[in-house]
Amino acid sequence: MPAVLPAALAGAPQRIDAHLVDYLLVAFYFVVVLGIGLIARRSVSSSLDFLLSGRSLPAWVTGLAFVSANLGATELLGQAANGAQFGEQAFHYYWIGAIPAMVFLALVMMPFYYGSKVRSVPEFLGRRFDAKTQRLQGVLFAVASVLLAGVNLYAMAIVVNALLGWPTWLAIVVAGVIVLAYTFLGGLSAAIYNEVLQFFVIVVTMVPITLVGLHRVGGWDGLVGRLTAQGSTEMLEPFPAQELTGIGSSIGSTIGVVLGLGFVTSFGYWTTNFTEVQRAFSARNASAAQRTPLIAAIPKALVALVIIIPGMVAAVLIPGIESLKQGLPSDVTYNDAVPMLLRELLPNGFLGVALAGLLAAFMAGMAANVSSFNTVFTYDLWQDWLRPGRDDAHYLRVGRAVTVIGTVLAIGTAFIAAGFTNIMDYIQTLFSFFNVPLFAVFVFGLFWKKLTGSGGFWGLVSGTLGAVTIFVLNQVGVLSLSGQGSSFLGGGVATVLAVLVGWVVSRGGTPKPEAELNGLVWSLTPASVRAVPREAGWYRSPAVLSVLVLALAVAGYVLFAVV
Repeated sequence: MPAVLPAALAGAPQRIDAHLVDYLLVAFYFVVVLGIGLIARRSVSSSLDFLLSGRSLPAWVTGLAFVSANLGATELLGQAANGAQFGEQAFHYYWIGAIPAMVFLALVMMPFYYGSKVRSVPEFLGRRFDAKTQRLQGVLFAVASVLLAGVNLYAMAIVVNALLGWPTWLAIVVAGVIVLAYTFLGGLSAAIYNEVLQFFVIVVTMVPITLVGLHRVGGWDGLVGRLTAQGSTEMLEPFPAQELTGIGSSIGSTIGVVLGLGFVTSFGYWTTNFTEVQRAFSARNASAAQRTPLIAAIPKALVALVIIIPGMVAAVLIPGIESLKQGLPSDVTYNDAVPMLLRELLPNGFLGVALAGLLAAFMAGMAANVSSFNTVFTYDLWQDWLRPGRDDAHYLRVGRAVTVIGTVLAIGTAFIAAGFTNIMDYIQTLFSFFNVPLFAVFVFGLFWKKLTGSGGFWGLVSGTLGAVTIFVLNQVGVLSLSGQGSSFLGGGVATVLAVLVGWVVSRGGTPKPEAELNGLVWSLTPASVRAVPREAGWYRSPAVLSVLVLALAVAGYVLFAVV
């Protein structure tokens, strides 16, 4: 999950001395990105083409786009910062905080999502509950999307300012215009194909940094030795992760990681966040849609190595960060780990590739937020609520217009994000507000047929308000939870309130007739309907892929327990 925003570097110390060849490589990358948008424009003739790629994309494309949409600026820079500060504890964001939820999404939820032929998560809520629940979630998601898009923009601007000296406002506007250009031209198809490209560019950036960095510190044994000499042995122990959670008790911290991150926050994010799920919605059939999160989970499990380990390398290789570990004054922060490693490890020429990789991460995250924002606004708020019954050409025009509006709003929220020096709590708090209550209501309604429309609506409202209340109490000092403790508690409160209030309200109401809930409730949907048609090949089996990705997550913990 996304985590930490780099702090503004006043005076831009430690700038990289980029040469002409580096700028040319970055410019070439921008040309390719815009070219993909122009090519994708040819296939856009309806609102479904623009907003959901006509449901025509193969599983490997949607799978890579699924994981790339998550590999935004806050992920790449923030998790490397977590690696520098917390070491192996940061692996929890991947192996506990992603993989189980992605498997659950594929095996349990995607058959209902895709089989219902809904165009968004709020639309599914509209069918399961009622219009007011759909509209509430549409508004909540729209707000969350522009806030998160703004975070990606601001993160990119700060890094470009630190590395190249561009003013923050200029970097924000330029990045926003580029993402707007290809998303406006080609819609979701352009965003997805660019996300596939961006995934490979990000990997090409981070693998050399990892390998060169490990070589510089004497390999893994050398890194372990230097961290031990620093007195940072807790960075070599994933559990109990007290530094990560801010929870003093080792048992409480472990519970916070497993339940707070691994269940409440993780399942809320990966299974109901339309920014991610939209990629699976664009797959060409139900089988491809089901495999999308499983295909994405494979690189998700592995990419942790080339994001967290560089952060750990920075903790011993970058003097300023090493000073932080020792509690000494420093002119850098943990959030500067990736920019400082670029300056320290990479020669000119390859530096241009690395800069393109960073920009790819920023644009992937923002494009994912903007493309999901325009879909939810156009379908759930405009077509189903504000302006129903218009021809499809009208909704295509609205989708393009909302893309522009979403980008402008993201530029504005980028400056709001500038007020936060550490985005970890900010991002995870947003998830506790917007994703966790939705997951609780969604799953409750999926497995309890008597949950009414009003029960779903008020469950969503109360869960959201509960999470907001915990955040406010922590801000004013009534609670004193540092790190992830506040968002974990907020997510737990949101879950309990959403389920409890939904149950109480539903006891006094009348549920939908069972005939209307076929395909929307587990017990009322025959197994033959829930079943997803299989495609030939063992490598296309959801069961095989699920076992593989869960084994990768377990193997990661075993590996680092041994080494």
